[in-house]
Amino acid sequence: MTPAHRRTPLVALLALAALGSTTGTTHAAEVDLRLMETTDLHMYLLPYDYYRDAPDDSVGLARTATLIRAARAEAANSLLFDNGDLIQGNPLGDWVARSRGLAFGEIHPAYEAMNLLGYDAANVGNHEFNYGLEFLLKTLSGADFPYVLSNVYTVDGDDDPDNDRHYFQPWTLLERTLIARDGSEHPIRVGVIGFTPPQIMTWDKSHLQGRVTVRGIVETAKALVPQMRDAGADIVIAIPHSGLSTATPDGLRENASAQLSKVDGIDAILFGHAHAVFPSEAYEGFPGADLEAGTLNGVPAVMPGFWGSHLGLVDLTLDVDDDGAWTVTGGSGSVRAIASQEGREVSALVESQQDIVEAVSESHEGAIAWMGEAVGTTTAPIDSFFAQVLDDPSIQIVTDAQAWYARSTLKGTEYDGLPILSAGAPFKAGGRGGPGNYTDLAEGDIAIRNVADLYVYPNTLRIVTLDGAGVREWLERSAGQFNTIDPASSQPQPLVNPDFPSYNFDVIDGVDYRIDVTQPSRYDSDGALVDPDAQRIVDLRYAGEPIDDDQRFAIVTNNYRAGGGGTFPGLDGSATIVEAPQTNRQVLVDYILESGTIDPAADGNWSFEPAGPDVIVTLESSPAAQDRAADAGLEFVEVLDSGFAQYRLPLR
Repeated sequence: MTPAHRRTPLVALLALAALGSTTGTTHAAEVDLRLMETTDLHMYLLPYDYYRDAPDDSVGLARTATLIRAARAEAANSLLFDNGDLIQGNPLGDWVARSRGLAFGEIHPAYEAMNLLGYDAANVGNHEFNYGLEFLLKTLSGADFPYVLSNVYTVDGDDDPDNDRHYFQPWTLLERTLIARDGSEHPIRVGVIGFTPPQIMTWDKSHLQGRVTVRGIVETAKALVPQMRDAGADIVIAIPHSGLSTATPDGLRENASAQLSKVDGIDAILFGHAHAVFPSEAYEGFPGADLEAGTLNGVPAVMPGFWGSHLGLVDLTLDVDDDGAWTVTGGSGSVRAIASQEGREVSALVESQQDIVEAVSESHEGAIAWMGEAVGTTTAPIDSFFAQVLDDPSIQIVTDAQAWYARSTLKGTEYDGLPILSAGAPFKAGGRGGPGNYTDLAEGDIAIRNVADLYVYPNTLRIVTLDGAGVREWLERSAGQFNTIDPASSQPQPLVNPDFPSYNFDVIDGVDYRIDVTQPSRYDSDGALVDPDAQRIVDLRYAGEPIDDDQRFAIVTNNYRAGGGGTFPGLDGSATIVEAPQTNRQVLVDYILESGTIDPAADGNWSFEPAGPDVIVTLESSPAAQDRAADAGLEFVEVLDSGFAQYRLPLR
């Protein structure tokens, strides 16, 4: 078969049709091909919230499976793909990786479900590397379908890039037979190529350094797509675990799907990573995006949300001639949701597929039982409702545990005697997780379920060393979470920038400081220094004295931050002095077990600089926090249409 051209203009198609009618040498059969995509499932195989120990109609592959089977039944020809970030992301994933374990030959629960659905191929996302390469390879061995990943290479010890070998199969050709509209059958080779963010080398440095290297997504596509065509690919489907950005590719761009759509030879893009939906109003005005057609720069494309919330569809129209040459003549991208939401009300649009439920039920029950194991007792409730605007117990308990670990770890080393600081952030603070995305633990027993709720991610603990000036810059970067407040205004002003990830708002315990939000931020949302004269962090003190910019400190954090995640000044991996094998979550479990009973009260080491007698700022948080607002110094205003509630906080 001859590889297809990427596209043929309509006038040329008409001319070819006319030529065929006169010469009798070419006959074009029209073929419809449906591509289906799941992405960012993060082990949400069932409609269940393990943190709340309750059903959740808005998530779950078992629900998405209903959409898959319905969409497949509608089409004469279809292919199903997954775009990665599959095996990590909720307690079921942690239970398999860290408690139950997995041996070669055992089937991971994700594939117990996915093998029933008949996936055709899949891509490796960035979170697949969180548990290490050995666990990943064990996991992938249970898939009844091929995996592709093109931009990760094996470290071979030489400086010759021309002989580098792919660590995974970079691309594959799926040989299928498609049924045309007239009922005729035609063989086709569908090329499938996958990509992951190059930032895995930062995010999972401890697992990957010295073993693999990465290359840019667009760079890799330009090199390999022609090879796929030469090898006989009639059409090429790209599965980048990469979102959308208008930034010019620099070779290691994290979100490169828009730029990838400009690479010649790619016929459809099934993307992910951003936990968003494309096409949707969220991308209104995005350059090159046609939301009605579901295309990026003319290429059919789709991104179907996260946690099984949507099924992505790309419907292609193809022509095939008597010589077996294929041409893509049209296509569109669209999504289907498993649930609808109005305010706080979530309504299921489909039911679960029972065979999927049964396939993972044993693992599901195992994870639930594991989550319920008690590890200690708390003398007071712990919540994160106001963690973005007040020193907060849900962060305090984490930073206390990390400092406890660091004191023991550094004792007797060359770093013994360094002042120990501890950094933590609010992981569950609403945002795109919705108004229910908060920690809310009652006084009493703390179970593993609660620890996972306090520390959502399976990060591993790191200790870095910085001087006092570096500590100040770390806090300045964190303070970019806040909007700039006008001290002359008496009108309510929103305090928190909703586009700033809450996990990048680090609180550093062990020092005292105030944040002046009437000053502009020194750093933009990407971590670039934009206003060198701005200074939001004021009265920064250690042990009651103004901090010495030259004094060295040991700061406990996680592998994501220490390795450069969030682009914090001074943190690129080079400042790391301890790479702990334990996860931060496990350290928290050990700390609670050691303590038995904990007092989670925040120590109040940070606050806002008074902005003026009439300055009022607003915060969106959970409606469930209404009865706690007054004790925290906030005033409840109203429940919003979004399902969040608005609160007011004076900055006097």
